[in-house]
Amino acid sequence: MSARKLTFSALFIAIGTLTSNMIFIPIGMSKITPIQHIINVLSAVVLGPGYAVVNAFMISLLRNLLGTGSLLAFPGSMIGACLAGVLYVITKRKIFAVFGEVLGTGIIGAIASFPIAKFLLGQNVAAFFFVVPFLMSTVCGSLIAWVVLTALEKNRSISKYFPMR
Repeated sequence: MSARKLTFSALFIAIGTLTSNMIFIPIGMSKITPIQHIINVLSAVVLGPGYAVVNAFMISLLRNLLGTGSLLAFPGSMIGACLAGVLYVITKRKIFAVFGEVLGTGIIGAIASFPIAKFLLGQNVAAFFFVVPFLMSTVCGSLIAWVVLTALEKNRSISKYFPMR
């Protein structure tokens, strides 16, 4: 473990915990909160899949402890972060990290949230109920992360601090 990776990880966790409910985009009756998805993709590319999953878990845990999160954040964010990191490691292409986050959170994580909602939270929802809202949120955040990563990669003075693994 390097001090740089731990520092970036701590910063990502702090940013994700503090801004997750402050920055949102209202669309219809739902609200898109892109910060978790931005952090998942950035963590996956800059730090790797292990750090990305730990960051997602810690943000979800802290938000739940602070009363600003939901148990549904765990499967969505962690699966998305893992898949983003694994696909980036395999391909070394940022767009595949974005695709991994969208697929992992928007589809797999949304479906994995169903049993939590039904059996732990007592919500009477359909199996695919969370797919559309999760997809809207993750597509928005993942694309923002892709723009940020592209800008960081082109800025040579900053790119040395954000090594694309």
